[in-house]
Amino acid sequence: MSVSTAAVDQSVCAPLPVLGADVTVPLVTGGDVTYAALDYAASAPAFQRVWDDVAAYAPYYGSVHRGAGYLSQLSTDLFESSRVTVAEFLGCRADDQVVFTRSTTDSLNLLAAALPADCQVFVFETEHHASLLPWRDARVTYLDAPRTPDQAVATLERALTGREPYGPALVCVTGASNVTGELWPVKELAAAAHAHGARIVLDAAQLAPHHPVDIAELDVDWVAFSGHKLYAPFGSGVLAGRADWLLAAEPYLAGGGASRKVARRTDGGVDVEWHTTAARHEAGSPNVIGVYSIAAACKALTEAGFDRLVAREQQLVTRVREGLAGVPEVKVLSLFGDDAPRVGVISFVVEGWNSSHFAAALSAEYGIGVRDGLFCAHPLVRTLLGSEPQDPGECGAPEAAPGERSLNAIRVSFGAGTPDEHVERFLGAVRELVSKGARWTYRTEEGRCVPDRGAAQV
Repeated sequence: MSVSTAAVDQSVCAPLPVLGADVTVPLVTGGDVTYAALDYAASAPAFQRVWDDVAAYAPYYGSVHRGAGYLSQLSTDLFESSRVTVAEFLGCRADDQVVFTRSTTDSLNLLAAALPADCQVFVFETEHHASLLPWRDARVTYLDAPRTPDQAVATLERALTGREPYGPALVCVTGASNVTGELWPVKELAAAAHAHGARIVLDAAQLAPHHPVDIAELDVDWVAFSGHKLYAPFGSGVLAGRADWLLAAEPYLAGGGASRKVARRTDGGVDVEWHTTAARHEAGSPNVIGVYSIAAACKALTEAGFDRLVAREQQLVTRVREGLAGVPEVKVLSLFGDDAPRVGVISFVVEGWNSSHFAAALSAEYGIGVRDGLFCAHPLVRTLLGSEPQDPGECGAPEAAPGERSLNAIRVSFGAGTPDEHVERFLGAVRELVSKGARWTYRTEEGRCVPDRGAAQV
């Protein structure tokens, strides 16, 4: 694989301090317990370091690029220095741009709006909806789910070779699956794309929090990721990479900040001169706190020693996979096989269990937060489950009757802030639920699976 795991003999660090580590939650069986947050793939808890950095800046908050006052100047400097920090974190090339957005989804929609005319997009059906769906105004070729990394590269090469007409093309690929955690052969896919005159954008939403990402080393054209998965809250994201397509496109949003000069014409119209920097696609007052929180998270990961964090996470991955393998009723979902390198994202189903009920029992009876559903990657999860499309609702799945094959899955995910104790509590809860069953019955209420408090305790 092009993104390797850390060496086994590297020194392993303790989990990094995160917000919420001491939060207690009530159990339906009585009493309270410290919450075990094991849904990092949806939103990772914020680093304490990030929170402290933002709190230290908050009294000095001011407008960005829009004022002569001291606080405005300080905030502008902070905003632009955060851009430099992110560029260094991603290993950007000298002429790359870092554009701040709201999220990975927003970043990829921005790139979709900047595609040149007649651009053809190639995307595997295994992508998260954020990278599967933005290309509605382009000619899109959806590629079948590969079963090995080599097959992924071969599938892409065949598709690019056979494209007609031979014009501009973009490949969109994930770095690490938000369903299986498996690492994709990014560098090899980038080489295949460039060999056939195409460009490539890397959805690093699940990769960046778990592995160093180096744009130049991977030779990708763009990288997109979200702050809230990188231990930084407040709703900011990044699109980093080549500037030419972005410069040639109309601003993603029209308004103040994107415009350099606006003048009325004699005929009554308006002439606009747009910025030629990243500001071209950052209209409106920037989310300086969100941007600063991303930069703070990048610094925290770098200064903690990213390789050491990777090494520790791989120990947790091994522990969870071995623990689940010891429960015969559990089936872990995998696209590339058991030996594929992966990050701390693992999805599974439990024989004889509705996945939504199982996840609800983990929460209500053990204080463990995981995710159940189709994880906004419906085609991939259905492929892995061998199920047909149903009526899923919001990123979820319809319920299966007790004893039927589950129509969705359970996902446990963890990272730099996860204590060993949370992993052990999760594995113990899985074993106990499978052997003894839930102590409460569960029902669906407004799309959520909750304990049925009107029913007798099991």
